[in-house]
Amino acid sequence: MTAPYLLRLLCLSLASFFLLHFLLAAVVAAFAGRALRAAEAMAPRAGARLLLGLRLLPPVVAALLVAGVCAPSYLWLEPEGTGERAGIACIAAAALGGWICAAGIARAIGAAVRSRRYLRQCRAAAAAGAPVMLLAGVFRPRLIVSRGVRRALDAEQLAAAVRHERAHRTSRDNLKRLLLAAAPGVFPFRGGLRRLERGWARLAEWAADDRAAAGDPDRSLALAGALVRMARLVHASEAGPLACSLVGDTAELAVRVERLLNPVPARSRPILPWPALLAAAGLSVVLAQPGTLYTAHRILEEFMR
Repeated sequence: MTAPYLLRLLCLSLASFFLLHFLLAAVVAAFAGRALRAAEAMAPRAGARLLLGLRLLPPVVAALLVAGVCAPSYLWLEPEGTGERAGIACIAAAALGGWICAAGIARAIGAAVRSRRYLRQCRAAAAAGAPVMLLAGVFRPRLIVSRGVRRALDAEQLAAAVRHERAHRTSRDNLKRLLLAAAPGVFPFRGGLRRLERGWARLAEWAADDRAAAGDPDRSLALAGALVRMARLVHASEAGPLACSLVGDTAELAVRVERLLNPVPARSRPILPWPALLAAAGLSVVLAQPGTLYTAHRILEEFMR
């Protein structure tokens, strides 16, 4: 394959990704409000899963369509020696697609760098006796509990706080934070779908609280006490983007304490994955047909001009 041929393929792939991602993100954004209300009515773990899936759906589906339909149709049906040139619209869409993908990678790298810096600061503060408690690390997360925290919390509160952080580790929430940081925005300089990201972060904390309490009123009371005491001890500061601290967002503290002291059962059942799995299986069958590749190739030819 010649370099111009591969360059046209790259241009077409990036342009297709941008357009598909934009359309899918617009659909998800239109239903974001309903999704947030539905997620808060579910059990927090199921609601968090729903919001995470919706936020990652546009880039994942767009990438699968580009890799499974657009690129194969070009490689199969586009002769190498045609010498066609991409039009201005295709080049502009490709530039935007490359931009949002590069920006997502840069955000993920920046989040990792800031988290490493934040972790060093926390370790230094813990060594100096400050109250520090957080779960740090993405693939091998570690729980850091300083002597200041052990002195500040009684045995039941400390056990409840540790269970909360272990719940984050079991759910691999730091890895999910990294995926959200890497997810492309709708446009350059605009994140888009931030409501879903904030909603996921809130429900992830609720889910960790519920798993730590395990429906036991005494555990709920101990965790609520640990939250209030740690909020008084720890100075308000921005936590590392890839770290889970016990208090987290102080604006959500009152809601979390209220949930622990006065638990309300979920009003909706979790969404079952079977409809999504059946839809994905049906889509795979359709995309595997040669006619789909021919149709995709004709559309791409028109777009390249």
